Amino acid sequence: MHYVYMVQCRDQTLYTGYTTNLSRRIHEHNTSPKGAKYTRVRRPVRLVYAKAFLTRQAACQYEYQLKTLTRKQKQEIIKQFLIS
Repeated sequence: MHYVYMVQCRDQTLYTGYTTNLSRRIHEHNTSPKGAKYTRVRRPVRLVYAKAFLTRQAACQYEYQLKTLTRKQKQEIIKQFLIS
């Protein structure tokens, strides 16, 4: 399985990423030097959105789409995710 996810950092900023192991990746963002440079100085992070895909290609395309959205648009996606 391939996942696209968004985490909210301590400073309320959003980080979007791709992984094949969601729990490991969130743990890395919070505790490991393997976490993204962006999130290392903004710990702790909290998972606010995740979506699973069957192929890496589909996941990476969706990740790119998310990264082009405005913060307000991302917050709407997160809001819908948390409601469902």
